Amino acid sequence: QVQLVESGGGLVQAGGSLRLSCAASLRTFSTYAMGWFRQAPGKEREIVATINWSAGSTYYADSVKGRFTISRDNAKNTVYLEMNSLKPEDTAVYYCAARKYSGSVYGYEYSYWGQGTQVTVSS
Repeated sequence: QVQLVESGGGLVQAGGSLRLSCAASLRTFSTYAMGWFRQAPGKEREIVATINWSAGSTYYADSVKGRFTISRDNAKNTVYLEMNSLKPEDTAVYYCAARKYSGSVYGYEYSYWGQGTQVTVSS
C-alpha cells in the first residue's frame, strides 16, 4: 500500500520559515513526479509547486515564486518544500502528491496523496 506522509508543519510568525517533508513508500519513487498542494479554509485546493521525476524541472505558483523551493532526494524517497518569508495568506493544509514522471498543476492527475500537514502563519 502506497503511503505519502507529510511532516514539518506548524505555527510560525510572518516572515519566518518552515521546511515540509513528504516521505513516500513508493517502490519506484525516482520515476514519480511530486507536487505540493494546499487548501485554506473555505477555499479550493491549489497547486504550490511541482518537481519532475529527475528534479530537472520545477514549477511554482506565482504566489510562492521566489519564496518557496521544492526539492527531492530520491535516495530517501522524500520530497521537500522549503518555505521562506511566510505570509499569513500561506496558512493552509499542505498536501504532497505523486504521479508518474512529469509534474502537473491539476490535482486530479495525481495518483497518490498524503494526509496533509497544517501550516499556520500568524501576523
